[in-house]
Amino acid sequence: MARRRKGRDISGWLVVDKPAGITSTAVVNKVRWALDAKKAGHAGTLDPEATGVLAVALGEATKTVPYITDALKAYSFTMRLGQATNTDDAEGEVIATSDLRPDDDAIKAALGAFVGDIMQVPPQFSAVKVDGERAYKKARDGEEMSLSARPLWVEELVLVDRLDPDHAVLEMTCGKGGYVRSIARDLGDALGCKAHVKSLRRIWSGPFQATEGVTLEQVDAMAKTPDLDAYLLPLEVGLVDLPEVRCLAESVAKLRNGNPASVIASDVEYGEEVWASFDGQAIAVGTYRGGELQPSRVFVG
Repeated sequence: MARRRKGRDISGWLVVDKPAGITSTAVVNKVRWALDAKKAGHAGTLDPEATGVLAVALGEATKTVPYITDALKAYSFTMRLGQATNTDDAEGEVIATSDLRPDDDAIKAALGAFVGDIMQVPPQFSAVKVDGERAYKKARDGEEMSLSARPLWVEELVLVDRLDPDHAVLEMTCGKGGYVRSIARDLGDALGCKAHVKSLRRIWSGPFQATEGVTLEQVDAMAKTPDLDAYLLPLEVGLVDLPEVRCLAESVAKLRNGNPASVIASDVEYGEEVWASFDGQAIAVGTYRGGELQPSRVFVG
């Protein structure tokens, strides 16, 4: 018999402004300990050296993680021109160099090819699976892999600053599954100068902003106190990109038991994925079918 996990049945989102030098999993573990939460997860991994928004879901909010993972995200990153590395960031070994330094106009002219629907090859050091094993594990063993290109939607990619001839600061807004390191690598190749990511920060992810996040120092300082609870956002924040329908009191139990029930909707199309609320509280996510909701995920009250 599986051992029951100890902790509080606490639900909601805690937005952490992740520092460099720690994994996303370690941040989640720290938050779960600090809040004494029974269940926690995150919506979108950040590389250990990356900073910015790491949205940690607790309890019932973990059921809304896919909707944040699928949402648009924005990154600010500094490219180091003239050097390619085996990891496509500053942690790796330099594997190629160039004396060419494109000017700002050349960089701006090249950005258009990386906007819209593009195909992107993940870095060799990434978490994609190859023959059932993470690519970064194979890369650490010196194995070179031919990784398949994957589709990515890039909403915007702009040059925002040029620190010096060797460094350019860019901002990118993209959809699910984007590797900023691949953008820097491929942009460097397109410019003929080679490049890698020197620093990376996730500015926002869906509804969550880095400027509103708590630091790990704050998490430590407020651990096991109601002060940290006060920073929790309701799980419903994770559903902001879905249309909301309302259910009557008699529909609540039916939906929570996984059964179809009547809902009140406006401007919702047949077959659309929606979430149902009662008195502002999320009851279920599901498919709207002509006055009824067929639940696919339900939330424990």
